Amino acid sequence: MEILAESGTSFSAVLVSYRQVIFVLLLFSTALLIASLVFLITIIALNRRVGEIERSGIQVSSLIISRDERKVYLNNMEFSLTQAAIETLAVLAEARMDEDVLSGAEIEAMISGRNAADCDEASGATRIKRLRDALGNQMVSELLIRNIARRGYMLSIDKDVIRML
Repeated sequence: MEILAESGTSFSAVLVSYRQVIFVLLLFSTALLIASLVFLITIIALNRRVGEIERSGIQVSSLIISRDERKVYLNNMEFSLTQAAIETLAVLAEARMDEDVLSGAEIEAMISGRNAADCDEASGATRIKRLRDALGNQMVSELLIRNIARRGYMLSIDKDVIRML
């Protein structure tokens, strides 16, 4: 009888410890559920903001290109670029001020000084890719430099905000 009573007491102690473990696990699972909901809401909000930016485009109030310093000021944010990237951006800015769309071969021809027929389309596309990489943020650079299918590239900003130093 004594053994049976001790086994009941030990069984009751095991049940108490199981309840405590289950309670702690429920607390952890509740905390994870709340954290995942917060992250989900944050992702949805950021996705909406990015969608708005993509729909409206980037709002550029000033684009200042300084060839001597090899710097670009985009909305008063300073970007240091390579000489090739500065030349590519300058050619695109000049074309935008003239409201022209340049193909990759035309971009390469203007920078290298050769005839456009002698230049390769891929060389100009490589220059555009390197300029986008140098500008950093992929979304900003994709919205700033627009590719028009079968025609070429252009800056997608107002021509009145461009200044060359």
